Amino acid sequence: MSVLNPSLPVREQMEALIRAKQIEICKGLETLDTKKFKADEWTRGNNGGGGKSMVLQDGETFEKAGVNISVVHGPLPHAAIEKMKNDHKDIQVDQNGEVTFFACGLSMVIHPINPHAPTMHLNYRYFEILNNDGSVQTWWFGGGADLTPSYLYVDDAKHFHKLHKDALDPFGLELYPEFKIWCDNYFKITHRNETRGVGGIFYDDFNKIDAQKCLEMSESCLNAMLPSYLPLIAKRKDMPFTEKEKEWQQIRRGRYVEFNLVYDRGTKFGLQTPNSRIESILMSMPKTATWLYNHEPEEGSREAELLKVTRNPINWV
Repeated sequence: MSVLNPSLPVREQMEALIRAKQIEICKGLETLDTKKFKADEWTRGNNGGGGKSMVLQDGETFEKAGVNISVVHGPLPHAAIEKMKNDHKDIQVDQNGEVTFFACGLSMVIHPINPHAPTMHLNYRYFEILNNDGSVQTWWFGGGADLTPSYLYVDDAKHFHKLHKDALDPFGLELYPEFKIWCDNYFKITHRNETRGVGGIFYDDFNKIDAQKCLEMSESCLNAMLPSYLPLIAKRKDMPFTEKEKEWQQIRRGRYVEFNLVYDRGTKFGLQTPNSRIESILMSMPKTATWLYNHEPEEGSREAELLKVTRNPINWV
């Protein structure tokens, strides 16, 4: 059942959506663990909004899981504008090189304990840039969801991609192929010539269709989160694993850290935003990770099988 109300402004509908989905997603993930999420509410200075972080750590299934929402607004300095915008080169700044913005979104990263259970990342957000009189200068949506396994299970990748394709198809059959390639290109660790995982969907600076339709598309994709991911965790969380497999998971987590700190626009934007919540921005980091010098898995191994698809992305559906 949709929580959207088209009679309200898009920003209010998006805020209601992310608040509802944070509750729903946390409850869904808790069905596979013995621990519960703990809430951490925060505010920005100068009445700049705030957010709520829901974190589960050291559970039986999830080593670290975070589901965050934020609703923030205020002046944005030039450094943050440069990290935020990509296609929106025409943003009009004031005499101080700043703009007034509104942004809200839901972001989550789930790091399971078992190396056979995949990490998942999700983020859906809405931005407005405002004129001095409070009217909207420009707006856009961004978001996506991607899967990062340490070991390749083809059926898992196909399931994850199919449900996200199904979520997008009602809004245009061209969207999934476009967003799938966008995801492969965006979540790429360029200095290693590897994608972060087996991909999913990703889009940013998106306003090609009506704002209400964009919002409905975001809701449809958010609805795909639990059914696309929970069955994979349920299947993999109790599989036996070796110390070698756990070490490989740690190496892959190191790649996750490299991408987030070196390339991710969202991380850079957050760190450049005044009075931002650093703990929430870096919530995506795994609790543990490893870097081994000059490590390359043995040819023909299951570890090498994963690297093959990260270096040469394939179509899953």
